[in-house]
Amino acid sequence: MVSKVTIGPQGPELSELVQGYWRLGEWGMTPQQRLTFLKQHIDLGISTVDHADIYGNYECEKLFGEALKLDSSVRDQIEIVTKCDINLCTDKFPQRKVNYYDTSSAHIYESVNNSLSRLGVEQIDLLLIHRPDVLMDADEVAEAFAELHKVGKVKHFGVSNFNARQFELLQSRVHKPLVTNQVEINPLNFEVAHDGTLDQLQMTRIRPMAWSCLGGGEIFTGKTEQAERVRTELELLRDEVGANSIDEVIYAWVRKLPSKPLAIIGSGKIDRVEAAVNALGIELTREQWYRVWVASKGHGVP
Repeated sequence: MVSKVTIGPQGPELSELVQGYWRLGEWGMTPQQRLTFLKQHIDLGISTVDHADIYGNYECEKLFGEALKLDSSVRDQIEIVTKCDINLCTDKFPQRKVNYYDTSSAHIYESVNNSLSRLGVEQIDLLLIHRPDVLMDADEVAEAFAELHKVGKVKHFGVSNFNARQFELLQSRVHKPLVTNQVEINPLNFEVAHDGTLDQLQMTRIRPMAWSCLGGGEIFTGKTEQAERVRTELELLRDEVGANSIDEVIYAWVRKLPSKPLAIIGSGKIDRVEAAVNALGIELTREQWYRVWVASKGHGVP
């Protein structure tokens, strides 16, 4: 059973595994099937769900909202995370000439209102700035956050894909402290473990959220030398620790980091979700963890 954990000094409590819904539109589920899947992972203790306004060409929040509408009581059993600031060139916005970021207060307000409408809820539990915006005015973002909290539309705030300095800038201006930084962590890409991002979060006792833990499938099917080395090492570790699949080893590897990441699960198949839950019972040794590091880097530690 997955437990709730406090992700920052001032909260909130989220489930230590998070169900991601960025591919919801590809799962081919009816609204009832979406609701059934949601209830299945809630029963496992995975109560936190991860969204973004842009997912599925701005459709995934709406699809999720359709499922929630079938049983309104489910809303009180989950914590909804969503993101904003990416503007995509799509058929929905034919006037846009390039993808770009927008952290203006007007765009943040508009994105939140749109997300609330698509999800069919009155409040977002955690809003993240999706990508660092070079034109971000930290004071303007802070004021937008303060207003959204004041009117009850958002409970908590954080960021995604920020480096340590960018996080520190926004944290220095907000009225309500940022509670997480959602970053990519997997055996093929864990640069955040070396560039100070995770060090800063550990220092401030803020737990990151880890996206793309399985490397977007590259770990399982990739033909690069790195992917093949990592896959081979993970298979060896699977046998050593008695895991059912290398999925379980990967989640255990991510969770070994001392910043204590909350791993985001990207699959809509409940057996893959259960594999992530099984990983909670796996404890890798330091040497086993570094064997994956060596396989990924292609050389030993300095």
